[in-house]
Amino acid sequence: MAKTETLEEFYQHKFNWLPHDLKKDIGHFNVFRMEDCVGPNKQPVQYSRRDFYKIALMRGKHAYHYADKSLEVSGTTLMFFNPSVPYTFEQLTENPTGYFCIFKESFLSEHFRSGIKDLPMFVPKNKPSYILNKTQDKYVAEVFKKMLDEIKSDYKYKYDLLRNYIMEIVHYALKIQPTENIYEHADANTRITSVFTELLERQFPIEAQSQRFNLRSPKDFAEQLSVHVNHLNRALRTTTGKTTSELIFERLMGEAMALLKHTNWNIAEISYCLGFEEPAHFNHFFKKHTNMTPSSYRMQLVTPVSHQ
Repeated sequence: MAKTETLEEFYQHKFNWLPHDLKKDIGHFNVFRMEDCVGPNKQPVQYSRRDFYKIALMRGKHAYHYADKSLEVSGTTLMFFNPSVPYTFEQLTENPTGYFCIFKESFLSEHFRSGIKDLPMFVPKNKPSYILNKTQDKYVAEVFKKMLDEIKSDYKYKYDLLRNYIMEIVHYALKIQPTENIYEHADANTRITSVFTELLERQFPIEAQSQRFNLRSPKDFAEQLSVHVNHLNRALRTTTGKTTSELIFERLMGEAMALLKHTNWNIAEISYCLGFEEPAHFNHFFKKHTNMTPSSYRMQLVTPVSHQ
């Protein structure tokens, strides 16, 4: 299974530092300006789950990939992300602005009777996006500005106040209703294919013997995309004419040939890196697709061709 991004990894990717109390504070909270975290010189957002919640106010044009849905939005969007659903987004505006806050479930659950998982915008199958007009944008932005001011303060009860700000945004959104029409993307199959391809390619190239190809089956990918395996297969067949298994095997074969050609690793080492439990399974897989064993293929590469 692909890893879920942790809070530690988030801070390392975005800022190359960790808050000094991160390990101790299981109810972690922080808030940021969007322009400090995204842009031409920043790390792109990878498609994956996170182990924390996120609320984002984003201005500009963006394309979101959220589970099996793709959303293209312009203007101001208020988005609610939960740890159960993988997501990424593409910025289609050069200099997007806005705000976002991140927090662990325990930051709220210890202080509120009702669980955050039950809030409509955080339920995995519900709609997490809200298009805001100028008045609504101004209101939510002011709450985020209060968060930014408060997080820097020495006020003894600032985290209680920050919890109230989160709930203020939540209740403000609940009064608006989620935006339905942005989910009606004309080519959802292409979007699913794009995210599937990103997940597949992220595992390559294999550059060390400690690296291993983990997402190997259609079921593995479907779980990461939060879709049924049959739905994923139909989308890929529609866009590529090939099944999920065929696309995985093709990429696996390409990497197998590259490793046989460009490394001096033995067959067992290559087999392990490619996710096979036994070298015999790798031999069978390779021969089925090439009519040659891995050893024969490698030998053919180093044996000079005789000329008549």
